[in-house]
Amino acid sequence: MKAAQIVEPNKPLKISEIETPIPTGRQVLVKVKAVGVCHSDLHLWDGGYDTGDGFMKVTDRGVKFPVIPGHEVVGKVSEIGDSVVGIEVGDDVLVYPWIGCGSCPTCEKGDTNLCDAPQSLGVFQDGGYAEYSLVPDFKFLIKISGIDLEGAASLACSGLTAYTAVKKAISNSPENILIVGAGGLGLMAVQITKTLSNANIICADLDDEKLKKAKEMGANNIVNTNAIGYGQADVSKNIMAICNEKGADSIIDFVNAPPTVKLGLSVIRKRGNMVLVGLFGGAVNLPLVSIPLKAITIQGAYTGNYNDLVELIDLAKKGIIKSIVSKHYSIDEATNALQDLKDRKIVGRAVINP
Repeated sequence: MKAAQIVEPNKPLKISEIETPIPTGRQVLVKVKAVGVCHSDLHLWDGGYDTGDGFMKVTDRGVKFPVIPGHEVVGKVSEIGDSVVGIEVGDDVLVYPWIGCGSCPTCEKGDTNLCDAPQSLGVFQDGGYAEYSLVPDFKFLIKISGIDLEGAASLACSGLTAYTAVKKAISNSPENILIVGAGGLGLMAVQITKTLSNANIICADLDDEKLKKAKEMGANNIVNTNAIGYGQADVSKNIMAICNEKGADSIIDFVNAPPTVKLGLSVIRKRGNMVLVGLFGGAVNLPLVSIPLKAITIQGAYTGNYNDLVELIDLAKKGIIKSIVSKHYSIDEATNALQDLKDRKIVGRAVINP
């Protein structure tokens, strides 16, 4: 089969013919119809993360190169192992990629995405930038029908991460919610928030085209943050005015970079709730006394569990949320796809079609 591999960070992906896996036991071989191009793939390609006080290599977290990236995988079951139950050859499936060790208390609770020894597809084991993808256990598959298959691919990460973040952000029944970042996750979050909450949705980004799309998706207000780092006080003042000077009850930061976090801290209201999602990296100085005085909550959100994905697919089947696929690439164009994402040339989601 043809596959695109990251052989070493920041180098063009290697396109080659490799042996097609043969499933055994509980394994399932999926013929990939589409795989989403995600910012997490970028971090893998970059080789790590900016922690604010250094660079954390993905190899230090257990990643081994070469690896086939791609964790937003949708396709058709091609072959199954002899212990597979409930999944048949020919089924259209979405792959849940956030696999854990399977034996720790966290995995046993169902939160495999938060396992301390992750085995995620497309990160710690080969993923979907290939004609076929081997799923280690059929329990990580979800049959899908009645929705666009290519659009469904992004639900496995982009949609799932947004869904989990929104559920955390609306736990305090916000009157005003600020969504920072109008990329694939942010646009999904706007739709989900519109469905699950009556909050006034404010979407902030530095790209007018993406903000226009956020407005179409249901944002009540949009704010261009191009002044962040130069005239941040003006941006903060604009957001405060939208919130009737009370500030945002909840903030979801899909960028999570020093300028965006500083913006969030400047507009969060008393008893406010900040959910940090993006992996842009860096560090900020926290005004520590304001945390207890304002009784604010700062928490992280990382993908979601299998049941969250099932709930999200139900929303998609009802037509409540729609994935935006704006660009298509072949396997041979995998490096171009990652570079276009890095250069902010993609609105919504791009997919690779093996």
